[in-house]
Amino acid sequence: MDRISALRNIEDAIRDFESGDSDLASTERRVVTVLRTFATEFETDTGDETLVAWKAVGDDRAEGIVVLAATEAEARTRVEDLLGDAEASADDVTFSVERV
Repeated sequence: MDRISALRNIEDAIRDFESGDSDLASTERRVVTVLRTFATEFETDTGDETLVAWKAVGDDRAEGIVVLAATEAEARTRVEDLLGDAEASADDVTFSVERV
């Protein structure tokens, strides 16, 4: 799914919510589904490396974090960067990454 398709699907979900055709919980599920589909079927238009979804597995702070990266090493770095933005140090977290 490309970015434009994802945005259109999210807009459709919001439009249905605004018109009363959908409740908040259903809208949230639709938006999350769109984001997950986008992340796992990501199409890059840069012509560079192909980005794929990687999920962190391990300590609670890292568990379930999903990032887009071309390689396993790059995915690890991206997760570490996200954890480093949090209050505690990313060095204190043990995790691995696996393709989604």
